Amino acid sequence: MKKSVYYWSPCLTNIATVKATINSAISLAKYSNHYNVKIVNVCGEWNKYKNYLLENNVSIENLSFDYYNLLPKNGFIKYRISILIIFLVSLIPLIYFMKSKKPDYFIIHMITSLPLILFNFLNFRTKTILRISGSPKLNNFRKKLWMISGKNIFMITCPTEDLRKNLINSSIFEKNKVIKLYDPVINIKEFIRKKTKNNFEDIKDNSFFIAAGRLTKQKNFIYLIKEFKKFCKIYPDEKLFIFGEGELKTKLLNEIKKNNLSENIKLHGYTENIYKFMLKSKAFILSSLWEDPGFVIIESAFCNSMIISSNCKNGPKEFLLNGDAGLLFENNRKDELFKKLIEFKKLDKNKIFEKKVLAKKNSAKFTMYRHFLGISKIIENN
Repeated sequence: MKKSVYYWSPCLTNIATVKATINSAISLAKYSNHYNVKIVNVCGEWNKYKNYLLENNVSIENLSFDYYNLLPKNGFIKYRISILIIFLVSLIPLIYFMKSKKPDYFIIHMITSLPLILFNFLNFRTKTILRISGSPKLNNFRKKLWMISGKNIFMITCPTEDLRKNLINSSIFEKNKVIKLYDPVINIKEFIRKKTKNNFEDIKDNSFFIAAGRLTKQKNFIYLIKEFKKFCKIYPDEKLFIFGEGELKTKLLNEIKKNNLSENIKLHGYTENIYKFMLKSKAFILSSLWEDPGFVIIESAFCNSMIISSNCKNGPKEFLLNGDAGLLFENNRKDELFKKLIEFKKLDKNKIFEKKVLAKKNSAKFTMYRHFLGISKIIENN
């Protein structure tokens, strides 16, 4: 009899967690016939992925009615309001959902407080797997919730060793319940499809730097623009393409205009095929304040790009092997990225090649199949 595995991941924007959820669910359905895999459609947020998921033997289960398009999404306050709405609207439906569906496993990716609170008070036999990523702030509410929930959580997964150690050192969870599980960043089939589908001849090789991510405070693009400006004073023909959408778009455009960088820095919005540009870039720049380790640097490494990354919390340093597989600069410090860009320009081609090889080798840990081996081991070794 197949084990039922349900994913809880109410993603309000197109963030890395969407890819993590989709690829994790598909990996279980693709590499084994022992699981009945479903994603809980909390407010209609998964509707646009329905056909793609069904093609890969993953279905969505509606929790209540569709109100996704009514939720405010851009900005910290609006996002928090949306989470509160989801919490209140989903409370009763989730109770009935769990009682009627009785899933064997419930994998929690986003808006974790609602299912964790319910599972503490209601005696569901479902085994809960909690995925923790990023740089979670251990405020009093979250710390108490995790401490109370810890006894009922079957397993906690995190994508980096740094985060695993931080969670263990916090003494919130039992040490043997916290394990590192690489995120399923690389879908090789999808990568090959996107690589062969598009004509890349319109993009000149090694003619630009690239950065990508949501246009939010976390990604620290204002810092990136200021540092790239200094770089352009020495190398005035250098180009930087930034891909992504978000609430800081207008602010970033104004910053580019104010510094007379319109010819050097371009905001390209969201693209379905970032690989097209990663494959052709000089280097990928990660300026984030925190990551774990950052889907985009893993994808860039898989595309054989050179990586220049901030040494931010929970990941890039680990992924880039302390700088052996790329260049690291001190997080958010004046002139640090500028200095690394200068260092990159002067770096020997053979040295760049060596770093690229190491990074690409490391990115292979983040394929869907490697993730499947890890998540299925958790489920089977219960």
